[in-house]
Amino acid sequence: MLTDSQNKLNDISAFSSEKEKAYFNQLRNNFQKDYSKVFADKLGLKTIVVIPSLTLDQEILDKIDGIVHYEERLLCMLMLLRMPRSHVIYVSSTVIDPVIIDYYLHLLPGITGNHARKRLHLLSCYDASHKSLTEKILARPRLIERIKNTIPDGHVAHMACFNVTELERTLSVKLGIPLYGCDPDSLFWGTKSGSRQIFREAGLHMPEGFENLKTIKEITESLCKLKKKKPSLKRAVIKLNDGFSGDGNAIFLYPENAVEDLEKWIIENLECKLKIVASKLSMEQFLEKFEMMGGIVEEFIDALVKVSPSVQCKIDPLGEIEIVSTHDQIMGGESDQVYQGAIFPASHEYAVDLATLGRKIANNLKDKKILGRFGIDFISVKENNTCPDDPRLNDIVGQAVGRGWAHYPIEINLRKGGTTHPFLMLQFLTDGLYNEKDGKYYTSKGNLVRYYFCSDNLKSEKYKGLVPHDLIDIAMIHDLHYDGTSQEGVMFHLIGALSQFGKLGVVCIGSSPERAKEFYEKIISVLDNEC
Repeated sequence: MLTDSQNKLNDISAFSSEKEKAYFNQLRNNFQKDYSKVFADKLGLKTIVVIPSLTLDQEILDKIDGIVHYEERLLCMLMLLRMPRSHVIYVSSTVIDPVIIDYYLHLLPGITGNHARKRLHLLSCYDASHKSLTEKILARPRLIERIKNTIPDGHVAHMACFNVTELERTLSVKLGIPLYGCDPDSLFWGTKSGSRQIFREAGLHMPEGFENLKTIKEITESLCKLKKKKPSLKRAVIKLNDGFSGDGNAIFLYPENAVEDLEKWIIENLECKLKIVASKLSMEQFLEKFEMMGGIVEEFIDALVKVSPSVQCKIDPLGEIEIVSTHDQIMGGESDQVYQGAIFPASHEYAVDLATLGRKIANNLKDKKILGRFGIDFISVKENNTCPDDPRLNDIVGQAVGRGWAHYPIEINLRKGGTTHPFLMLQFLTDGLYNEKDGKYYTSKGNLVRYYFCSDNLKSEKYKGLVPHDLIDIAMIHDLHYDGTSQEGVMFHLIGALSQFGKLGVVCIGSSPERAKEFYEKIISVLDNEC
């Protein structure tokens, strides 16, 4: 329920930015008190306002097929309705098909669909334009009032977002509820440049490179310095500070043979030797964005055996750090720069070591008052090729690998990411926890160990034209669903993108890594045969 003082501040347009920030911080301070007494209580009266806005560079996001449907990834938050006195308000750009909502509610453990529906409030902007969802909401004051009026009296409410910017801060203040996420004033630490500074402060070994670059001249100078520092280097990566899923990266190819004036050669050949990862982003657009948002230049790490694991962490309002999960990310696209999916947990070869590094970085971020979930991406290189031990990594590197790894942190994402919603689905369905000490996930039911294989990019031209009803029908006929009794099976997401783009996401949970992969292969086989 909103207080009188909150209502007085609803129209923040009359207030300065500093007053907005002050009220935002006041809401965060109140959230700390509410968190300790309400959020640990499964029967607590609370409302979660889910704003799944990807408030990032829209020109880059528009290059991703079906990007508006990525708002559906946070439908995993509907699993919070398993707490019988909690409400969820879910706001989206366009109306989500009721069949998709019913699919998620059917997964709820121990709660009937009817009971959950009474506590679920779906609101839409009815706007499929390229603006971010948060921008759309802020442009609709009546919708903001509707969100506020939907919060039941006596409930403690907060906002849950994909990522946080000044826009989400403004929306938090207009709604008069706290935001569980990073203060926008601290977002620098989630940029590529800020990440490198954090890694340096934490004493971690990262790829050679240069940060806080702004101009094309600084790019060429840095490329030249990098090559002179590491003469054997064949490639370098140029990254926008605020890229998304690798689509803000470009690969630069150095000359195969020595040249007399390297800097002159780089200047003359920059455009022809630079490969943009986002296929629909032009060279001119990429360089314009670099000058606008800044970025880094760093070495491209080449190795015979190389993987791309990540660590997900959480700092709660009480300052407690949790290592949420580890993953082996599956990468594709230009020079394997684009996130395609993940295996959970990361290989036992290095999962525990990654958690140790993640906690070290999280401690540094805690000192900078960071709040909420964030991910840390690594490039890990096999230092010797003896003792092949983990056959799961065959899917990632093409060969079995053994012990002995060097881990290079490459970026911090102060937001939910591609591995957030699959893990939340697993956790909400099994009520379990990841154990950072042994790198395994245990369910609450008999301490069963579970694994999953997930992807946001299961895609085929043949799948176009399948509507949500068709997918659910196919899944039911072929037993492609999650079984709460065995705590194994399949869950779909991004279902709204299927008909137009032939694309959807999946999470395949199994009692072993092989079992999880079998579910994934069965999905592909069934869909290919049905189409």
